[in-house]
Amino acid sequence: MKLKILGFIAFTFLLFYSFTLIRAQDCGVDLQCQIDALQREYDALSPAQEKNKQDLTSLRNQLTSLDKKIVNFSNQLKKTEVEIRNREEDSAYAKKVFEEKAINQYVRIRNYDPSLLIILSANNATNAFREINFRQRAADEDRKIMEEYGLSLLQLRKDKDSLEKNKQSLTSIQKQVAEKEKFLAGEVAKVEGYLSSLTAKQNELAALKSGGFQTSIGDTPPTLEPCSGAPGSSNYCDPGFRPAFAAFSFGAPHRTGMSQYGAYGRSKSGQNAETILSAYFQGAELKKDYSVPATIGVTGYGRIAFEDNYLLGIYEVPESWGENGGFEALKAQAVAARSYALSATNNGSGTICASESCQVYKPQLKSGKWKEAVNATRGWVILKGGSPAPAYYSASTGGYTISQWGWTGIKDTSGDWPGGAYEKIGGSPWFYKGWYKSRGGATCNRTNPWLTSEEMADILNAWKVLYQGGGDISRISPVGSCWGGNPYSKEELISLGGFTSVSGISVIYSNSGFTQSVSLQTNKGGINTAGEEFKKAFNLRAPGYIGIKSSLYNIEKL
Repeated sequence: MKLKILGFIAFTFLLFYSFTLIRAQDCGVDLQCQIDALQREYDALSPAQEKNKQDLTSLRNQLTSLDKKIVNFSNQLKKTEVEIRNREEDSAYAKKVFEEKAINQYVRIRNYDPSLLIILSANNATNAFREINFRQRAADEDRKIMEEYGLSLLQLRKDKDSLEKNKQSLTSIQKQVAEKEKFLAGEVAKVEGYLSSLTAKQNELAALKSGGFQTSIGDTPPTLEPCSGAPGSSNYCDPGFRPAFAAFSFGAPHRTGMSQYGAYGRSKSGQNAETILSAYFQGAELKKDYSVPATIGVTGYGRIAFEDNYLLGIYEVPESWGENGGFEALKAQAVAARSYALSATNNGSGTICASESCQVYKPQLKSGKWKEAVNATRGWVILKGGSPAPAYYSASTGGYTISQWGWTGIKDTSGDWPGGAYEKIGGSPWFYKGWYKSRGGATCNRTNPWLTSEEMADILNAWKVLYQGGGDISRISPVGSCWGGNPYSKEELISLGGFTSVSGISVIYSNSGFTQSVSLQTNKGGINTAGEEFKKAFNLRAPGYIGIKSSLYNIEKL
């Protein structure tokens, strides 16, 4: 056991040493490189951690066994002590009887010769000698009984000493095992926490690769990106091969709370700000006479006037909306921005950042329709539980908001989804989009989001390795120079998954606003995958920057 503990200490040292080496690897901003490095580290540490878990379980089983043995020895000791007391009492009683017999015998010997008396009182010599022999044997039996009592007591005391020594020995062993168990349990917990942090970091990086970014519009709305549209749209580009498959995301992260383009569509459809806010922030209260603080702390700008400076410098939606039927959307945005800022700063006492990580603020104050919207809603604050609510919003939710504050979300439509989505009325370029560029505009030599049958089969092979085993999941990454690393070749993945072509595909949407499942027709027949599983496999294996940005998505086939 000492060797095991020392071995674990050495392993712990190597663990953190290897962590330092991996962190020293120069991945730069290459997210896939970082993901691969973390996965290799996780895979390297996991087997040793499992072995230590097994050792810990063994130690705990030993402790349980020792506890039972100590209890058993304690019970035997108690039983032996009772037997010793009983034998001592029996011996004392027998001794008293024998002493009385001895006294009586002594008295008779002094007064007369008992043997002569027996001879004189006997009918004949034979009876006399028989009587003498009987008495002699009785005396011998008395002595024998006393000797047996003595030997029995001696053995019981030896048994008691042995039991006490065994109990003490087991108690000492138990203490040593308990100390080792405590140490190993602590080390296992440390490494388990470390491995969990690796997994969390992998998830974080995977989220970044698949589009984990803020999606508020800012002052200038994004344009319709060339070749990112579905068939029939103005920005559709025919890939020139058949069959062709492409993933189209409804909205983009984080899809929570108010859709800015949805609010614009609602305003153009005749809804006022109160109706818009009640639709997106269900379960909250709109208070129109809230006493706001005079100033607020803004990172990089110090404390500034709240209503007449900070709110007039919010750059989250275009002012032009106000001239095109979207003034009520500007008012709804002003209320959401006011409420979010108060919530984030604890009613103005704290500080809020000026970037899209919080909400965009610029010192160039607006004086047009946005100022009108701020002034028209002065004192309007969304409350939750009596305090300003974190009124989340994003550019586009795909016509289906994710739940907030316990409610199940809404289909953000004037009719059936997705055709009647308010975001379509508002003209959201992210409502239904095929993503194939990075946010910085890199394309990795891809001119559209469309994939061949073989590329879709390759993604399905990646899914099989990720979720059904049989390969090294750290090698599931895009093939090509853009990502580097050591990804599986398409041929290697075919040998692991067996899929060589995809001929058909369909999706099922849940009632909660996400893609529930993806079904594919392949060279091996029909395959059904969970929506989130397919999304992860797609984002880790699809070539270049092609990705699914939302948990609500569709796969189209040409």
